[in-house]
Amino acid sequence: MRFTETKLKGAYIIEIDKIEDDRGFFGRSWCERELKEYNLKTNLVQSNISFNRKKGTLRGMHFQKNPYQETKLVRCTKGAVYDVIIDLRTNSKTYKQWFGVELNEKNHKMLYIPEDFAHGFITLKDNSELFYLVTQYYNKNYEAGVLWNDASIGIEWPIEVSEISDKDCNHPLLK
Repeated sequence: MRFTETKLKGAYIIEIDKIEDDRGFFGRSWCERELKEYNLKTNLVQSNISFNRKKGTLRGMHFQKNPYQETKLVRCTKGAVYDVIIDLRTNSKTYKQWFGVELNEKNHKMLYIPEDFAHGFITLKDNSELFYLVTQYYNKNYEAGVLWNDASIGIEWPIEVSEISDKDCNHPLLK
């Protein structure tokens, strides 16, 4: 596995090293030992799938509040998405900054998202699916979000939003 730290400290793009032949390829998408070498969390407790029928579907920007913050490892297993994170750590040099990367079924990239980051994505193709590994159990009482188009953050979404939930349209601005 290859780890590339993003401009937001602690967040990584992780790529698999493929062993290829005529049949296809084999690669490792999870290795506790390798993540620990980068001091990344490995205590996975849950996996989630997000399936999205239409191109332009936006989900986000979500996070869980203390004491239920979660670290996520996200991979697009079908289709393509533009995956975005926002640093919500008030003591961080990159507080309120965002980072985005395309994850798709062909590039096999994953995004490691530390605690105290908001996360969301927009689908770039119909029938896109994401697979999440998370380090905390979901707790409805601690879910929160930041408005996806908060001007103080300035996320540059690559396409227009065609589908979004009422809930995601009503997240607060980041103050």
